[in-house]
Amino acid sequence: MYIGVDHGTTSLRFATETGKHLKISREAAKKFELSALEKLCPINDIEGFAVCYSMGDNFSKITPIAQLKNRGVITRDGAGEHIGGGTRVFDVIKESGIPAVVIPGIHRGSDTDPRFKVYSHQTSPEKLGIAYLAKQTLHDTFIVSDISSNTVSLLVVNGKIVGAFDACIFAPGTQHGALDVDAIRRIDEGECTANEAFTTAGVSCHLEEKYQKPAIAMWAAMECASLLLLSCEAPIALAGSLAPELAEEISALLQKPVMVYDEWAASEGLALVAHDVFTGTKEILGIPVILPRK
Repeated sequence: MYIGVDHGTTSLRFATETGKHLKISREAAKKFELSALEKLCPINDIEGFAVCYSMGDNFSKITPIAQLKNRGVITRDGAGEHIGGGTRVFDVIKESGIPAVVIPGIHRGSDTDPRFKVYSHQTSPEKLGIAYLAKQTLHDTFIVSDISSNTVSLLVVNGKIVGAFDACIFAPGTQHGALDVDAIRRIDEGECTANEAFTTAGVSCHLEEKYQKPAIAMWAAMECASLLLLSCEAPIALAGSLAPELAEEISALLQKPVMVYDEWAASEGLALVAHDVFTGTKEILGIPVILPRK
């Protein structure tokens, strides 16, 4: 049995390649024990994990967990909340002795279209799990937009990730978004940190309730439309907690049908990654695999 681990904004999600699920809040995950996974399968039946951790920005290949430094991040400081649940899960899996690989984020060190590298970071690693799941249906060229607390969209062409828009670059989610002029002023005046500005830049902090979801739909559609410039016929998939609710509006804005995945897309896709890596696949979405030592 192979398990994918999605280190999400609010929860840790675990899925098997057979479709079993487990969700633990990031706060509760601070007390995580491997025995919690018995709700998915007997521990002795676990053959391997594919794990995400934070931004995954100090490595660019799918890498065995024991070979990473600093859990695969440059620093824990930066964009997003730091609670400790994801760290606990990462460390318990590493110490378990069960084979595990860690998925990188997409950043300046990644083999993607250089034009996206004007920004240091494009997407955190769990979005690659969503993309790998989408690939099973949409094949080698497609766009994925993940819409929830933040919005992140990415493009895959001919089976290889081309680039992505990170949460702090373009479209807002419910909680997170890009820093505008007002936010920059508040940071410069010492009223808040840049991270506090980022985590309160979403629509729930700035718009009346009746405009919040229409705004997310519009901005997510604009991210997808931007990526269509590079692959005009690419089909589009939506994921994340808001995807089912906003799919019809996004489809109308783009004048294209969209495929919809639920909140389990990342962990399910990562379980498929784990299966394929541990059965010999040498690249995932164009990302090289460092095969675990036997």
